[in-house]
Amino acid sequence: MIYSSEHNSLDAAIALDAKDPLRKYRDEFSFPKLVEGKETLYFAGHSLGLLPNRTRKVMEDELASWGKYGVEGHFLGDHPWLPYHEFVTESLSRLAGCKPSEVVAMNTLTTNLHLMLVSFYRPTKTRYKILIENNTFPSDKYAVDSQARFHGFDANTAVVELKPREGEYKVHPEDIKAQIEALGDELALVMLGNCNYLSGQCFDMKTITELGHKAGAFVGFNMAHGAGNIEANLHDDDVDFAVWCSYKYLNSGPGGIAAAFVHEKHHGQKDLPRFEGWWGTNKETRFAMGPDFDPIPTVEAWQLSNPPIFQLAALRSSMELFDEAGLKNLRSKSIKITNYMEFLLKENVGDFVEIMTPEYVEGVQNRGCMLSLRFKKNPKELNKVLGEKAVICDFREPDIIRATPIPLYNSFEDVFKFVEVLKEFANA
Repeated sequence: MIYSSEHNSLDAAIALDAKDPLRKYRDEFSFPKLVEGKETLYFAGHSLGLLPNRTRKVMEDELASWGKYGVEGHFLGDHPWLPYHEFVTESLSRLAGCKPSEVVAMNTLTTNLHLMLVSFYRPTKTRYKILIENNTFPSDKYAVDSQARFHGFDANTAVVELKPREGEYKVHPEDIKAQIEALGDELALVMLGNCNYLSGQCFDMKTITELGHKAGAFVGFNMAHGAGNIEANLHDDDVDFAVWCSYKYLNSGPGGIAAAFVHEKHHGQKDLPRFEGWWGTNKETRFAMGPDFDPIPTVEAWQLSNPPIFQLAALRSSMELFDEAGLKNLRSKSIKITNYMEFLLKENVGDFVEIMTPEYVEGVQNRGCMLSLRFKKNPKELNKVLGEKAVICDFREPDIIRATPIPLYNSFEDVFKFVEVLKEFANA
């Protein structure tokens, strides 16, 4: 949809909401009321998603099972705990574009990343370099640096940062290709965020995977800012592994359980190194407590311990919403509502703000729903004012505010009111 000056009004925003087929899902969430009981304009779903109202009942059901059954809750009740992670597998496979046998909910994000690096960062004396983004999320950088050191390499030379051109924020596709080809036989692993946490740029996973494999490297992605935000096709794109958290776009709650994908071509490889635990062993003989590990012939072999049920329950309730709404429908609204925010920003405060995130290109998944904004006047003071006005975004040093209209629960009216607050501050 192309926006024009006639859309620059509250009435126009309300009219857009009236035509939104997903508008009913807003009522499925609890919005904070931090200022004088007023419902918050919440644009921080890229950091922590809102609470789905149905999560309360799901959590209460599991507490009731614990009280009613005790340890027998592993086998009794509507959702027995023993196979509980399997209740979200089908949903996660649709979300990630993969087979159910390739995805599992387990652990936390960086733990899963380390487990994947054990299997897919296998350096030699000559092939040992890891390609990452220059502004990757710090935990990713700490993880790959520590893995390089663990294998006896200097992280300063083993970890190579993919940098944008001077004065730019996005990384050009041709520069990614050139960097991978330049590293050539030294490249052991490409490990990028499929959607960068700071700039909001999304990468072409299929092309990058092809380039990495052509160079003889493994290719993996951190989808923390992609899962539930953009469409993925991990299986068909031939990605080796991926990891993501679930407390951002997937609304599983603070510190919610993470997930991991391993392409089926790697399942059952006896020479593939892997850290192992009892939850990854054969389900039929797991409770025989034998001394030898018998791996499940799926990604579940990478599991270590029985998962936290309450976190899984929260994720299950949110994934029901994704299944009902449909990721393609959510993506369609995401494009419209983020484009609307971009239009209003340029129309009303264009001289006050610089948009770091790439402009939307039709038919190209080059960004999700987050916009990273650089403000040219008192950004820290602006962030304070936003809080006072019951607007929640988040601030990143030195002058960046990230704002994300989530298609599941944000409205076009929310977006208009947000920009009006910015306009008031800019004109003060």
